[in-house]
Amino acid sequence: MSEKKDILYVVIPCYKEEEVLPETSRRLKEKMEKLISENLISEKSRVMFVNDGSKDRTWDIICDLHKENSLFSGVNLSRNRGHQNALLAGLLTAVNFADMIISMDADLQDDINAMDNMIKAYYEGNEVVYGVRSSRKKDTFFKRFTAEGFYKLMKALGVDIIFNHADYRLMSKRAVESLSEFKEVNLFLRGIIPQIGYKWTTVEYERAERFAGESKYPLKKMLSFAFDGITSFSIKPIRMVFWIGLIVFIVSIVMLVWALVAKIMNFSNAGWSSLMGSIWLIGGIQLLGLGIVGEYIGKIYSETKSRPRYIIETILNKED
Repeated sequence: MSEKKDILYVVIPCYKEEEVLPETSRRLKEKMEKLISENLISEKSRVMFVNDGSKDRTWDIICDLHKENSLFSGVNLSRNRGHQNALLAGLLTAVNFADMIISMDADLQDDINAMDNMIKAYYEGNEVVYGVRSSRKKDTFFKRFTAEGFYKLMKALGVDIIFNHADYRLMSKRAVESLSEFKEVNLFLRGIIPQIGYKWTTVEYERAERFAGESKYPLKKMLSFAFDGITSFSIKPIRMVFWIGLIVFIVSIVMLVWALVAKIMNFSNAGWSSLMGSIWLIGGIQLLGLGIVGEYIGKIYSETKSRPRYIIETILNKED
């Protein structure tokens, strides 16, 4: 390793995190000071909290932390834009000051001690280091089943995604600058970042329980997030609609031939149940297909408007 250590920024999106920020800042302060004392990172390294339009005291706490210690910096978005946009805002702000950036959640369920191995992997020449959960034993059966099913489904649909990786990762300055070249509005960073390329590796860690506050990802948001990820990176659902439509068309031709033969042979009889069943089935398939196609059209509509993904109201950062 070179004598001059690189600057690390830890970017943390925050939405209504007033309950966790005091403890989170305490733990991160200890961790950053330890990394600096061990000569792994520069004294100019910072923790950057990104306030995603919180309505509680989250931004006030961030301002207080910044006043008390220059280690803490802050970015305040003009309104709530969602976790992925808040994270991107932090990354693209921090890249102006940092050589490497680690992103993580405010609840510190991701093990901050894994940062050591991430930084070491960075100095070994890796531009991206993904934090990967070593196991999901602490998850409920439902969460474990749905989470692992999501990653497998994404792989099956041809999406390049790191298994059991969320948004805990280290990126070099060059990798983040390359990320800024991706202009899509519908963000799914877990799928975008592997497309950057460059040398990468993984670091395993054990995920802990949330020590305070409530999860900002209930089942409804998780399903929406998963669907966004699928439709942002794969057109296979539309192809599936085509193949289902083709199969239904072939079946309808067969049924038409059967109906004509039955009529000619005079052994046709009333079939109300089968008729109604067929109508409901075909109608359901049509509505499903329209819904999937509509989702893609909606994304195209959002992208063509080219609206800003976020607007930064305030940046708090002291450079030594």
